[in-house]
Amino acid sequence: MNQGLICAKWAALTPRNQAIYDAPNDRRVTWIELDELVRKMANGLLALGLAKGDVVAMISRNCVEFQALYYAAGRAGLVTQPLNWRLATPALAELLGDARPKVLIAEAEFADVASELQGMVDIPHWFSFGEGSDGSLYELIDGGSADDLTVPVADDDPFFLLYTGGTTGPSKGALHTHASAAAGMLNQTVAERIVATDVYMLTGQMYHIPIVLAMNYMKHGCPLVLMNFEPKLALELIEHEKVSAFLGVTTMLNWMMAQENFASYDLSSLRNIQYGGGPMPSNIVRQALDSFPCTLIQGYGQTEGTTMTFLSQEDHLAAVRGVHPERLKSCGREGFVTQVRVVDPLTGELVPTDNRTPGEIIVKSPANMLGYLNKPEQTERTLRDGWMWTGDIATWDSDRYVFIVDRAKDMIISGGENIYSVQVEEAIATHPAVLECAVIGVPDEEWGESVKGFVVLKPGQAATEQELIDQARQNLASYQKPRTIELVAELPKAPTGKILKRELRRPYWDGHDGNV
Repeated sequence: MNQGLICAKWAALTPRNQAIYDAPNDRRVTWIELDELVRKMANGLLALGLAKGDVVAMISRNCVEFQALYYAAGRAGLVTQPLNWRLATPALAELLGDARPKVLIAEAEFADVASELQGMVDIPHWFSFGEGSDGSLYELIDGGSADDLTVPVADDDPFFLLYTGGTTGPSKGALHTHASAAAGMLNQTVAERIVATDVYMLTGQMYHIPIVLAMNYMKHGCPLVLMNFEPKLALELIEHEKVSAFLGVTTMLNWMMAQENFASYDLSSLRNIQYGGGPMPSNIVRQALDSFPCTLIQGYGQTEGTTMTFLSQEDHLAAVRGVHPERLKSCGREGFVTQVRVVDPLTGELVPTDNRTPGEIIVKSPANMLGYLNKPEQTERTLRDGWMWTGDIATWDSDRYVFIVDRAKDMIISGGENIYSVQVEEAIATHPAVLECAVIGVPDEEWGESVKGFVVLKPGQAATEQELIDQARQNLASYQKPRTIELVAELPKAPTGKILKRELRRPYWDGHDGNV
């Protein structure tokens, strides 16, 4: 089940077929070329003295080398730690301090970040690649043996490490194994109905869980098209590369449909689009079904659980015909190898399937993570008796379609990016005039959700909305900053003193498609 052997299989079966088209670098790689790159990279890493289970970090946009690292590390029994390049350097240093990688590989664009990190974290080996770099990664690869590897890798050995948060506080490293990745791939294979003639386009970044979807298509021998999302480019690639499937968040699909001359693009190769990563209003779903010549499915997952529920192609078509139209607000039903339940968070008992009684979503699946790195107590709270407690609050109907209504963890998803409200609140609170604040996600037709803050100022203090936003921006990545901040006299609170974010959300979400 070693996922690092994916390219070896297809190098043997279809050696001259295209494995990857790296659009940003206009580079095409066959299966036999990719497999040789992977073997040499894996042997080069082991020649540094790395041992099974050691972590290799990489900061880069999507490219051949990044995809090769996943396979090389997997084949060598190492663990890939992809870094979110959108984070501030101190946040990256914190994640590296937690994972303690033995190697950090940086693409040339992030040379300055790597240079800063060298003064902040203790990592034995540093490599760079790309135009303008010192080319040290290429030297490592060129010096690596092309021989097959003999490292024994078990199904339950760690494969990659993805962090759930963005900066300090709730950020946790979800450790996935070769087996959990394979189970997630099986869920996706059934839901997406993958066929050997598919061409998959990766629109997201490789530091997110959709990397599993990309590897799954490659596991079927399908070519992968890599890009760094830009709507016009996405449409051009679908036309020129005959792309048949991709995963898009609300923002991506909106931008693509809004492109000038959208109707002039030949999108006839598309077979299926999966959407996820946040809420999509039903009117946008209907527009997408009218605009793209293919079926749609929705996938609900987490970094901890890869793929969990799906709203099928037939569900979408039925809903737009008037059969259970409310299910366009649902995230569907449990995946092929997954059990999903909605339970009372206190008792663990199933809540009624009346689509009214809320409970917490729990998931039992071989696709669930092994656990959180270096956080046994949080792992124990999340993984209980084989079930993963998601922290997402939902109802379900008599056919067990799941409708997410809230997030117990107060996480905001904007443009497919996870944003933790407490992090934004901490950033706002660094302004000396702030007494207390609360942050929520509000509906946004373009981004799914946008960040809105509510601030109570200290008596006798003054600050404008723009001053508070500017203050927050200094401590956050650009996608995390609040779009709006409202100055209020007080925040709604429970008798315990806890801020009632539900009351803050209600005016924005009442009557809206979904409540997340």
